[in-house]
Amino acid sequence: MRTDQPRKATDMPRKDGRPARAVAPWVRTRLRTSPGTACAFALLVLVTAFLAAALPRTLDAYETAGLRHDIAAATPRTSVLDITAPPPPPDLSQRARERGMGPDALARQRTALERLLPEPLRTDPEQSVHGVRTVKRAGGLDPWLPQPYGIPPEFMLAAPSGLAGHATVREGRLPAKADPAKGTGEAAVTAATATALRLKVGSVVHLPSKFSSDPLAVTITGIVDPVRPEGSYWSVEPLLRSPLYAVVPRGDGTQFFWQAALLLAPEGGPLLLSGTGEPELYWRLAPTSGHLTAQDEPRLSAAVASLSGGPDLVKVRETVGRTGAVATGLDEILAGYRGMRAAIAPVVAVAAFGIGAVAAVVLAMTGGLFAARRTSELALLRSRGGSLAGIGVRLLGETAVLALPAAALGLLLATLAFPDARFVPALAAAGAVALLATSALPLRALFLHRRPLTHGGREDLVDARPSRGRTVAELTVLVLAVGAVVALRRRGTEDSGDHLVSAAPVLVALIAALVLVRLYPLPLRWAARPARRLRGAVGYLSLARAGRSSATGALPLLALLVALTTAAFGGSVLAGVADARDRAALLETGADARVTGSADGVPLPTGLTTAVRGAAGVRDVTAVQIEYGLLLPAGAGGSAGAGAGGTAQAGGRSAPGGTAEAGGRSAPDGTAEAGARSAPDGTAEAGARSAPGGTAEAEVRSAPLVGVEPESYTRLARQTGFGPFPAGLLKSTGTGGRIDHQRVLPAIASPAVAARLGGEPQSVTAAAGEFKVRVVAVRSTTPALPGGDFLLVNAADLTHRADTALLVSGAAVDGKALRAAVAATSPDLPVVLRTERRATYVDSPMQSGAERIYRAAIGAGAGYAVLAVLLSLLQSAPERATLLARLRTMGLTRRQGRRLLGLEALPQALLASVGGTLVGWATILLLGPGVDLVRLSLAAAPGLAGPAGATLRADPWSLGLPALGVVVLAGVAAALQAWWSARSGSIKELRAGDAR
Repeated sequence: MRTDQPRKATDMPRKDGRPARAVAPWVRTRLRTSPGTACAFALLVLVTAFLAAALPRTLDAYETAGLRHDIAAATPRTSVLDITAPPPPPDLSQRARERGMGPDALARQRTALERLLPEPLRTDPEQSVHGVRTVKRAGGLDPWLPQPYGIPPEFMLAAPSGLAGHATVREGRLPAKADPAKGTGEAAVTAATATALRLKVGSVVHLPSKFSSDPLAVTITGIVDPVRPEGSYWSVEPLLRSPLYAVVPRGDGTQFFWQAALLLAPEGGPLLLSGTGEPELYWRLAPTSGHLTAQDEPRLSAAVASLSGGPDLVKVRETVGRTGAVATGLDEILAGYRGMRAAIAPVVAVAAFGIGAVAAVVLAMTGGLFAARRTSELALLRSRGGSLAGIGVRLLGETAVLALPAAALGLLLATLAFPDARFVPALAAAGAVALLATSALPLRALFLHRRPLTHGGREDLVDARPSRGRTVAELTVLVLAVGAVVALRRRGTEDSGDHLVSAAPVLVALIAALVLVRLYPLPLRWAARPARRLRGAVGYLSLARAGRSSATGALPLLALLVALTTAAFGGSVLAGVADARDRAALLETGADARVTGSADGVPLPTGLTTAVRGAAGVRDVTAVQIEYGLLLPAGAGGSAGAGAGGTAQAGGRSAPGGTAEAGGRSAPDGTAEAGARSAPDGTAEAGARSAPGGTAEAEVRSAPLVGVEPESYTRLARQTGFGPFPAGLLKSTGTGGRIDHQRVLPAIASPAVAARLGGEPQSVTAAAGEFKVRVVAVRSTTPALPGGDFLLVNAADLTHRADTALLVSGAAVDGKALRAAVAATSPDLPVVLRTERRATYVDSPMQSGAERIYRAAIGAGAGYAVLAVLLSLLQSAPERATLLARLRTMGLTRRQGRRLLGLEALPQALLASVGGTLVGWATILLLGPGVDLVRLSLAAAPGLAGPAGATLRADPWSLGLPALGVVVLAGVAAALQAWWSARSGSIKELRAGDAR
């Protein structure tokens, strides 16, 4: 052996000259002794750290996606920043005024406006536009222009920037610079405008002039097609894209006229000074949302408020003029986003608290299992002079070398899986997991070995009576938990930041666990007394052991109760969301499918009902006749008059002091558009809800008239649950639809309509005929209309009978076959399926993200419940193996051994399953009245939730299936242990001197 090699530290001589004894490192020795246990522990920490770090990153991800989606999906008219200013004042020279309205000056001002926008506001330059437009529309002077009812069309002149990049020339060319001095200019029109107004390349449109008797002459040089017509460039001002067929009320009826836009070149803005259209400068800045995060929402709201009426508005006016204004709907979009986040956050936090609690309990159980398995080893160290601090540091090193790398790897995986989120919350969550996993074993071991243990003492519940200190601690925790739950019930759940609401399932589970652990042995001891008289010893022995087994401690039971409660609550949330969407979709369509006319009140073609009945999956078809905008007479207690302060329009809305435009949209000058009649979405008609001044009316003044066939319609009402009634209530008067103004039709009405009509017969004048009605029943809903008010009569008694909608029933309706059958009769009729409408209710990433979190919470809760069962059984597995070995020496058969272990595990499993079911049910009852799932389920159509909203309901599958799984798992684990014990033999358990 060479003597020139360096000696190891363990070979160095001690102070007394003798060589030191080599000692292997503690941590390495322990890890090499049980590598399987170390790997399992590291895997548990890895998974738990990944879930803990992924939760805040998932929340950030879907909240960020929701904010971006809400801004991007909003209508451009709502989301755009619309900055306007008057033209240069008249006291300037004409040349200075024209230069101030030129494209160069407007472009410089736009650049300045974009620079002063506060962060995090940013704009999309491709969809942003600036220019000059007329606020007041000018009437065309040419007699060849289409003039229905003798009313000339009205034109809006606009000179937007970037027309060449946002339009494709179909015919001719784009307009060039105008000549304000001569009163001439060039313009382009869209293809839709050219078709409606009979314009073509070379047409000259004459408009009134402000300063001369000679009119302005605008030559059409090109016909264009919009590029991205749904973008903000064209959609903020819909008149630029397509003309409107407007309606104006007159004393002798309703008359229509055209409104359209002429698109001038960007240099043609000065021409607007010569017209009568009151020009206005505008800068429409389209916001972009790709850079925003959920944490930017407060700053974004503050920025929008500052632009609308704060310090930044002053800067805007310094740029565009003292009378500049900023209008935007971003504040409403952000308010809706905040409302949805506030409504969803408490519901999601319940899942987070539940899974976090059960994960913490499982980690604590893991430390308790390791401490129990090493009781003899640690007791020996204590008996030989080992200090608590020294033992604790060694155990801390064992767990830290496994837990810290595993937690770091879990954090890394969560960061890679969810990249667009904050890192600090995920780091804190993973750090908490690492801290708990690292300290669970040392703290448990130090608590158990704070004083030397006597060898051979019993450790079951019969001998190890709870101490007074433990009793006081349990009572304190119990009182605090009960007080928190009582305070929650008294205060309510309106505060979205109240963590007490989110911790309610954990608190209820804690109360149940503490109570059940105390009361659990009593019924088993009572049951064991009559079991003594049985012939076999297996029943009595299993009951006696189950009553004092340490596997029924508080931690395993608490873990199972919290896991089962979280799964039950999560399943109830998902079930409540599904029920709300199903009901809303059914309420919106009225049946499994709905076929309507091409417009309100248009009769369906002959033979359509027969064709629809033959479609695949159709079980029943109900034909109805709906007439919107029926003016209601005033009965006893009802106020007379059709509407206060406004003239009722065709279709049923009031138009106080303004023209109404066709198509149901609003015009740039604020006039309402025609065709805005009460639609099947339940909107009320003229004077139905509000007066022209904005004050709420006391009662409904108009409602849809619905003619039905009583037998088929009441079948549909019973099937859907929307206002079922006996068919005899709408018994026909026997007039066969003949004209008889004195006949009285029985009617079923909504509460507001019934209050309007009273109990006496009232005369009704409708397109379907003139007759009297008497309300015989009141229903809040009906299948034909998704909401609002209605008046239901027998269609056979209507003078003018014409079905306008078909309600199709059939759970297996084939959409393609149904549409093919409808198209064979008339290709223009819309077909709406209930399943298709239901799919539209999930339109926000916040909704889908919250649902994914709940599904993950249910899966994670089930996994941790399995771990809790296995850990509790593993902790007592050596004791049961020894018991089986000793009983076999006394004649116990393998079959009896399996029965013994199964019966011993059955009471604990039943306790956990029944307790978890009851706690889950109690939690749903506790939180159900205060948890509204409308935003989570129906963000796209909250009005369809109804007055009851969308609340929690106990889901039998979520309550019963996980509880049954716990019982099955415990039985399978006991059977496997019995099989393994029989296979491995009993020599090891019966060794002489074995401490067990």
